[in-house]
Amino acid sequence: MDASLAPDARADLLLSAMTLEEKVDLATGESCLLYGFYNAPIARLAIPALTMTDGPAGIRIPYRRVNDGRATLLPAPIALAATWDPDLAAVQGDVLGSEAFSTGHNVLLGPTLDLARLPLAGRNFETFGEDPLLASRMAVAVIQGIQRHPVLATAKHYSTYTQERDRFTVDERVDERWLHELYLRPFESAVRDGHVAAVMCGFNRVNGVFACEDRALLRDVLDGELGFDGYVMSDWGGTHTTLGAAAAGLDQELAFGKYFGWALFDAVQGGAVAAPMVDAKARRIVRSMLGHGLFDQPVQEGPLPDAEHGQRSREIGEQGIVLLQNAGGLLPLDASAVHSIAVIGADAANASTEGGGAARVEPTYAVTPLDGVRERAGGGVRVDYAAGTDPITAAHLLPGLPPVPSSVLSPPGASAHGLEAEYWSNTRFDGDPDIRRVDGQVAVSLGFFSYQSVNASSVPQSLVQYTLSRFSARWTGTLTAPATGPFQFSLTTRGRGWLWIDGSLVIDDSVSHDLGSKTATVQLVAGERHAIRIDYAADADAIGTKTDVGGDVMLGWEVPAGTVFPSVREAARLAAADDLAIVVVRDYGTEERDRPSLALPGDQDQLVREVAAANPRTIVVLMTGQPVDMPWLGSVAAVVEAWYPGQEQGRAIARVLFGDVNPSGKLPITFPRTLADTPAASQGVASDAVGPVLTFSEGGLLGYRWYDARGLGPLFPFGHGLSYTSFRYDGAELTSPASPADAWRVGFTITNAGPRDGTEVAQVYAEACGGDPEAAPKQLAGFAKVSLRAGESRRVSVDVDPRSRSSWSATAHAWQPASCTPTVYVGSSSRDLRLTAGAAASSGGAPGQAPPTGTSPTGTSPGGGGPAGGSRGGCGQSGDGGLGVGLALWALFSRRRRR
Repeated sequence: MDASLAPDARADLLLSAMTLEEKVDLATGESCLLYGFYNAPIARLAIPALTMTDGPAGIRIPYRRVNDGRATLLPAPIALAATWDPDLAAVQGDVLGSEAFSTGHNVLLGPTLDLARLPLAGRNFETFGEDPLLASRMAVAVIQGIQRHPVLATAKHYSTYTQERDRFTVDERVDERWLHELYLRPFESAVRDGHVAAVMCGFNRVNGVFACEDRALLRDVLDGELGFDGYVMSDWGGTHTTLGAAAAGLDQELAFGKYFGWALFDAVQGGAVAAPMVDAKARRIVRSMLGHGLFDQPVQEGPLPDAEHGQRSREIGEQGIVLLQNAGGLLPLDASAVHSIAVIGADAANASTEGGGAARVEPTYAVTPLDGVRERAGGGVRVDYAAGTDPITAAHLLPGLPPVPSSVLSPPGASAHGLEAEYWSNTRFDGDPDIRRVDGQVAVSLGFFSYQSVNASSVPQSLVQYTLSRFSARWTGTLTAPATGPFQFSLTTRGRGWLWIDGSLVIDDSVSHDLGSKTATVQLVAGERHAIRIDYAADADAIGTKTDVGGDVMLGWEVPAGTVFPSVREAARLAAADDLAIVVVRDYGTEERDRPSLALPGDQDQLVREVAAANPRTIVVLMTGQPVDMPWLGSVAAVVEAWYPGQEQGRAIARVLFGDVNPSGKLPITFPRTLADTPAASQGVASDAVGPVLTFSEGGLLGYRWYDARGLGPLFPFGHGLSYTSFRYDGAELTSPASPADAWRVGFTITNAGPRDGTEVAQVYAEACGGDPEAAPKQLAGFAKVSLRAGESRRVSVDVDPRSRSSWSATAHAWQPASCTPTVYVGSSSRDLRLTAGAAASSGGAPGQAPPTGTSPTGTSPGGGGPAGGSRGGCGQSGDGGLGVGLALWALFSRRRRR
C-alpha cells in the first residue's frame, strides 16, 4: 500500500503474497445481484473490488440503490464522432469517468473501437464511424478523459466485431494487411496513445479462431507488436475453453466463471496450466489497478452534477448534429417570422432516444424534441403536435411485415387506439391476468433488448418479470379496415401464437417455437370493423443459451397500395394548416440484433411523404444511429441528422434549427443510396461446423473507399455536413518533413465567406503511393476543426498521418512506409475536395471526382458523389428491490461450480 512505489514494484509485492485461489479469483469475473458485473474485494490483501459498468453513452446502473439508477445520457458515440472534435471527446470521457466513479464503479466497459463496416449492424451507434483515423483520435481522447479518474477504460471488441447476427459463432475472415491497416488501428492508438487499461475481446471468431482464444491476436499482436501492458477480459460468453483461453492470453473471464474459476484452479493443480501463467494474469490485473489509482482512491457514491453534465451533453449533441440538406435556405428558422409550427412524429414526444442493449442509460432528466421546439419558439409561435405513427421500439427489429398501427385498432368499450392486453405469469392463460392494460400495437420484444433498470419508464414495473420468465398474453378488440382489398397479415413469434379475425383462426403458429413469421391474406372493405384476437405463449426454450430470452411477438401486415393510415392523414392535415412542419423520425439500434433493412421502421416514410405533400416547408429531423433510406428526400426542404443526441436532445435540436448554433457536424459514416451499393451486398456467407463464415471480400475498401474505387455516388458522402455560412479554401502547400521521424504537412487558408460565424471541419485525404492495385484511391490523412467569424480568414496546418502513406506487408509482417512524395486533397468532405497539393497538384482534383469548386454549398445535398464460493465473497443479497433486468438475465446463464 506504499503509494510512493512504482506500480510494477507494488504489483510484484502483492503477487508474492497471493494464494493460487486468490489469483484465480481475480481472473474470474462474476455477475452479482448487488453490484452488477463485479469482482469482489480480497480484504486480506486490501485488493478493492472491480465494479464494472457499461458506458458507451453514459453509465448504465442496473439497480436503484445508486442515484435511483440514473446517470447522464450523453450523445451516442456515432454522434460524438460527427463532431470530429477530440477535445469534445475528452469532455465526454471526463463525464463518463466522473460518473462511473461517483456511482461506485471503477471499470468502464468502453469505448467501442469497432469500425462501422455494415450499414445494418445493430451497434453502429456505439462506434466512431467507418474510418480508422477518425475513430482512433476520438477513442484516444475518450479513454484519456475516462482515465483522468481512478477508473479503468476498456477498449472493445477486439477484433473485427462488425455485426450482431450470429455474433457468438460468426467467423470474420479478413486478410492480414487489412486487419492491420483498418481494424487494428483504433486499438493500436488506444494502447500507444491512450494507454488504455483493459481490452475486451469479442464473441466472434477471427480467421477461424475465437477472438478470446486467439494467441496470435492477443499475445503476438496486442502484447508483442502493440506493447499492451494492461489486461484482457472476455465479453460475456466469449470464452470457450479453459486451456485455450488461458494459453492465448485471456486474463479475466467475464462474467460466468465457467472456464476460469474452479476450472482454472483445477487445471493448475492438475498441471494442465502452468502456475506462472496464472501469476501473469493476476499481475497484469493488479498492475493496471495500481497504475490507475484504484487501490489509493476507492470508489464512492454521491450525487451527480445533473445540470452541469446535462449542459455538457447538450453541447456535444449540438456539435454532432449534421445538416444534410437545406434547400432554399429554409434553415435557420426565424421565430419572429414564423407564426405556427407543426411538430410531427411519435418520438418527437419521447423523452430520450437512444440505443438499446448494454448501451441503454436511464437519464437523470430528459427534454423531448417537442418541448425543445416549444421552449425555443417562445410564446409568440403556436406549436401544434401530432404523433402520426406509433413509437419505435425493439419490436420493429423483429422479422415479418410492419406492425399494424394503433390508429386502426380499438379496445372493447373504449375510444382509445390499440387493443386490450392481458398478461399471465404462466404459459397457459390460467387464472386471472396479472396485468390488464391497453397496448397500442401487438409488438413486444423483451429480454436482452430491454436491458435496463426496472425503473425504466418504457417497461412497467409489473411487466419486468416477463422479460425473464415464461408468460402468456392475449390481445382483443376491433380492427377497422383503412382500405378495400387484400391485406396480408403476419404473426411473428418466439414461442406459440394464434390470430383470429371475426372468430376464424387465420394464423396458427403453434408448431415451431423458433423465432419466425407466418402469413395469411384476408380480403377487407374500407371502414368495416372486425373483431380481432391474438394469443401468445412465450414458452420457447431459450434459457441457458447464448440467445435473447423473454417474449417476442408482433402482428404485422401489408396493405393495398396507396393506403394512408388515419393517424398519418391527421398529421398531414395539421401540417397543412401551419407555416412549416418538423417531422421527427428515428430507428432503433441495439446489441444482439441487426436491422432488417435501410428503411425507417414502421410507417415513418409514409408519414414524411404525406406531410411533405401537405406542406413543402417540411424539415425532417433524423434521430438514427446509422444510415437510413430517404425515398422522400426530393420532397422535403431540409434534413438534419441528430443521431441519438443525449438527454438534452430537444434543446440541442431546437438550437440548431433556430440558428443559435451554426451546424458543423460531419458524417463519420457513408449514407448509401441503396443497400445494393454497399460492400456487404457483394459477398455471400458460407458456414463451417461452428457457424457462419463471412469473408471481407472488399479488402481495404471500407466505407467511402469502396464508393470511390467503384465510382458509386452515395446518398451523402463520408465527411459531408452543411453550414448556415460558406467557406472558401485557398493556397494549399505541402511541406516535406525535416527528418524521417516527422510528418509531411499541408498548409492552406480557410475563409468564412458567408454572413454568419461558423465552424468548418477541413479534411485532408492522401492518395495511395506507388500504384498499389489493392489500395483505396484516397484515405483520410488528417483534419482540423476551425471556428471563424464572418469574413475571417485563417491559415491552417495539418500533419499528414504517416499511416495514410504506409502499407502493411503480410510477407514481412511489418509496416512499409512509402517513399514517394504524397498527393493530398483538402476540402469539406470526401467528395467535396477543393485543393490539391504535392505530386499531383496540377491534376485539379481527387481521383474519380469533379474538379474542386472552391466554396461550401449551403443548400441542397451533394449531387453524387475467483472461483465462485471461494475466499472473497461479497455478492450477498441485494436488498434494494431494484434488481436490474440485465443482471438477472445473465444470472440465468451462470453455471458456476461451487465448493
